[in-house]
Amino acid sequence: MTRLRTAALVGNPNAGKSALFNALTGARQKIANYPGVTVERKAGRMFLPSGEPVELIDLPGSYSLDPASPDEEVTRQVVQGDFPGEPVPDVLVVVVDAANLEQHLVFAQELIALGRPTVVALNMVDMAERDGLVLDADALSAALGVPVISTVAVRKRGIEALVEAMGDAEKQDLSARHEVAGQSLPERRLAARNMTRGAILSEDSKHRLHAKLDKVLLHPWLGPPILFALLFIIFQAVFAWATPFADALDGGITALIGLVEGAMPAGVVRDFITEGVLTGVGSVVVFLPQIVILFAFILAMEQSGYMARAAFIMDRLMAYVGLSGRSFIPLLSSFACAIPGIMATRSIADPKDRLTTILVAPLMTCSARLPVYAVIIAAFIPATTVGPGIGLQGLVLFGLYVAGIVGAMVAALVLRRTVAKGGASGFIMEMPRYQMPPLRDMAIGLWQRAWVFLRRAGTIIFIATIALWVLLSFPKAEPGESQIDASIAGHVADGMHVILSPIGFNREISLAIIPAMAAREVAVSALATTYAVEGADEEEEAQGLIPRLQAGWSLPTALAFLAWFVFAPQCISTIAVAKRETNGWKWPIFMLVYLFGAAYVFAGLTYWSAVALGL
Repeated sequence: MTRLRTAALVGNPNAGKSALFNALTGARQKIANYPGVTVERKAGRMFLPSGEPVELIDLPGSYSLDPASPDEEVTRQVVQGDFPGEPVPDVLVVVVDAANLEQHLVFAQELIALGRPTVVALNMVDMAERDGLVLDADALSAALGVPVISTVAVRKRGIEALVEAMGDAEKQDLSARHEVAGQSLPERRLAARNMTRGAILSEDSKHRLHAKLDKVLLHPWLGPPILFALLFIIFQAVFAWATPFADALDGGITALIGLVEGAMPAGVVRDFITEGVLTGVGSVVVFLPQIVILFAFILAMEQSGYMARAAFIMDRLMAYVGLSGRSFIPLLSSFACAIPGIMATRSIADPKDRLTTILVAPLMTCSARLPVYAVIIAAFIPATTVGPGIGLQGLVLFGLYVAGIVGAMVAALVLRRTVAKGGASGFIMEMPRYQMPPLRDMAIGLWQRAWVFLRRAGTIIFIATIALWVLLSFPKAEPGESQIDASIAGHVADGMHVILSPIGFNREISLAIIPAMAAREVAVSALATTYAVEGADEEEEAQGLIPRLQAGWSLPTALAFLAWFVFAPQCISTIAVAKRETNGWKWPIFMLVYLFGAAYVFAGLTYWSAVALGL
């Protein structure tokens, strides 16, 4: 009995292999795992024009025959005939994305150099034409020396021609092929660029504009300054644009407190509503405009196609600390929240690389820190300009975000040379097409994130604030005695203050840090509740948080508090997710120890330096 002939679909990720596999095999598919590994094996039955059946294998996406992941290792072994129990493919069908032809041809040359019967499927030509790029498949075929068939897999265009070329593949003349054996990666890249240029029949201004944008935005010297300038603009906007809306919210909450005080008699219930609910939770809700503006920029970067290019730009910088651009997306996600950032590390193949990314993700300045930063900056940093369109408050906020990034990079460098020792792994990714961010998608994304923030304010922050109010309000103080001194929370704060006073923290800060373990932004509501309970009369209570901070804190204390929050891992949910992703408590406990240690040291250094400078 003769062996059933086999063909393998191989190419870069996102080339449309799965759609082509479905078009060629229909429902005649079997899915299992390759023996000994968790990589999925997809195989199906197709028929050549002669009626001969062929087993078609859809191999995992790969960028090179030099594997950087288990998926790529399986692809290499199957293509080269080294995988136990898997026959050597009789025909290789190399699938390339017409819109990303230059990048995909680098791997295609490697496969063609193996000397096997090969057919190239120039897939998704409709998407390329939509973007103004028309390619000549015959010119590309002459350059490569193998048949090139234009296809649109999702519409089954070109499928018959592709099947016919697969049937004739064994008759190919190997001497006509493009010579790539022994070529280095840079040489294959240069050849891919030249072949792509030779295959272009026409391109409109839109496609040329995209190419020109990439030349600037991905330039090794121009790209990083553009990225950091954009980030600088974002943090300027967070303060400058949000101020009117934040002031309006603050005024509304103050007015609501006044209405409650005027409508209800003095007592525990009124104090619960004004000091616990409205003052505590309201002090966090007023920062909703800053959160919305920050996420608006992040969503615009994602949906325009720039975010992937930012990851590419950061790859070179991150390689110096033992990471790759693959870690950039999880770390960038951590600017929103460290929880999805840590979960996104699942895409990182190298286990040491992934562990390091998990351990440094809490150092990225998440949106929960923004209310803390905003209230302290508003209280102690003058709202002055230091240059055309450059506000000092926005500049300080930008500096805090940069401090978090630098801290994460230094921590990664140390971790990659100690507990997570290893070198940087390779990084290749698809560049999405540029596009205007869809307004509807932007609106939905902003609403979802605003709702998450408000839901946290109504659940975690509310519960933590009310619990603190109860601890601050009972037992009741004797006449002439401070309510804080008499309360349960006050006694707890006295114990914490012994540890934290050397780094400049006062008793109110010592008290606020404890409930802030539930969520970082609780620190703001905790301070607001503490000062509301501590207020000697209604006039003091009505002052608001910022005037009370200005009256009771020194500038060195405020700067130390900011430094603490750059490093402190104050979020129980983040620790829980880290435990789940690392399958144990070893690394989450390590994370807690090193981050709290760094927070204490740098808060102390900031306080002592500020005092020495006479600030």
